[in-house]
Amino acid sequence: MVDSCSFEQAQSAILAHASACGETAYVITPNAQHIVLLNEDTRLREIYRNANLVLPDGISLVFAARMFGHELPERVTGVDLFQSLCAGAAKAKIKVFFLGGRPNSAELCAAALRQRNPGLDVETYCPDMGFENDPAELENIANKIRTSGARILFAGLGTPKQEYWIYDHGIHLGVSVCIGIGGSFEMVSGVVKRAPQWVQALACEWLYRLCIEPRRMWRRYLIGNSQFISIILNQRITRMIFSSLVRMLYSSSFTVEAQDPKVCAKAIEVLSRQPASAEQD
Repeated sequence: MVDSCSFEQAQSAILAHASACGETAYVITPNAQHIVLLNEDTRLREIYRNANLVLPDGISLVFAARMFGHELPERVTGVDLFQSLCAGAAKAKIKVFFLGGRPNSAELCAAALRQRNPGLDVETYCPDMGFENDPAELENIANKIRTSGARILFAGLGTPKQEYWIYDHGIHLGVSVCIGIGGSFEMVSGVVKRAPQWVQALACEWLYRLCIEPRRMWRRYLIGNSQFISIILNQRITRMIFSSLVRMLYSSSFTVEAQDPKVCAKAIEVLSRQPASAEQD
């Protein structure tokens, strides 16, 4: 389900698709929380199956993939990819649109990124809570994005709301790429402080966020991470049991075939010719 590509490959592919004004594609950046949701949410699983690119935002997904014998080149952090794509968009003259985030965070984020990347063309809109249930507001958002001329749409609505919205609405608005980026607007704008580089390097950014926002994050990281570990272990054990059964069935089948008189007679005939062949050589 998770695509095996590096940060640079993902960035290049997205910018190239947007530059070429390709047909709408959508990108998902899952972490452990996504896997927990996918375990029970059939609608989210459908969205994942149809995604054009699924990138491992969480280091836990990279480790889990290794347990199943799959190598993912690296973690592709959503907030870093977001900033890198905006820098690339500024250079390539690709317009972007920021949707969602906490009040004013998208505007502050846009200001910060314009300062770093002169020429970045960006529009923002932060709808009120519950907008997804308001047909008039959904149409308002659609009109803003359609008329903006943006080719990359970043949705910071949180999981799974952003994935639902992208699948139901975002991919029909004429943009080339839709990406769900969670709380990236808040991090880039400074509304939420991001972990220091050394904490990120230790793959402990989740612990840092838990410490600075315990009331908001305790359920996601303490309960959610435990559920993620349980899901991965259950899948690993199930796969080991299945593999063992397959080996047992194959071994049993081979034994039965070997005991067949015709098979045994043929084997004896072949073996009995080997010494004669050796003498002829």
